[in-house]
Amino acid sequence: MKKTFLSALLSLLMLFVFANTPHIDRLRVDDQKSTVKWIGSKIAESHEGLISIQNGVLLINHGTLVGGDITIDMSSIQTTDMSDKYNKKLDSHLKNEDFFDVEKHPISTIKITKATKTEANNYEIVADLTIKGITHSIIFDAEVNIRKSVFFAKAKIKIDRTKWDIKYKSGNFFKDLGDKVILDEIEFEINLLSAS
Repeated sequence: MKKTFLSALLSLLMLFVFANTPHIDRLRVDDQKSTVKWIGSKIAESHEGLISIQNGVLLINHGTLVGGDITIDMSSIQTTDMSDKYNKKLDSHLKNEDFFDVEKHPISTIKITKATKTEANNYEIVADLTIKGITHSIIFDAEVNIRKSVFFAKAKIKIDRTKWDIKYKSGNFFKDLGDKVILDEIEFEINLLSAS
């Protein structure tokens, strides 16, 4: 009788342990099909463009997002809303030391440190964002659809660029700029697709 009880108890404990043991799948991001769009604004106008993802992975535990890392190739930054001549001119400026200084800092990273499911496929994400070698924690909302080893995720991230030492023509650091002020807020629209 005691052996039967102990055996049943042991089986129950083992079932509990295995049911609560994380099973982390590392699902690769498709760097060719995934996109990062940036939007920067002045007082009277805005510009937008794209940056390429170098590589990335999302960490999935039994169908739930629990972490991830994205590496972004800053040397790929490009403007898409003007003629080729002016796009290239702005691209060159964005790559120099006034902005992202890509020669010294060729990559930026997003490391998810916490993912809290709020409802359905929506999450509140806490992540470490590193730009120009400077890391700050950010919080943003994301929609993450996961089906076995396939996912689609999208998010909008807004940051104050000056926290990452991007102060060029910021009204908080330079006076009398008039309509030449560049707003401190940069927006990123991120769409991630899983690699096949």
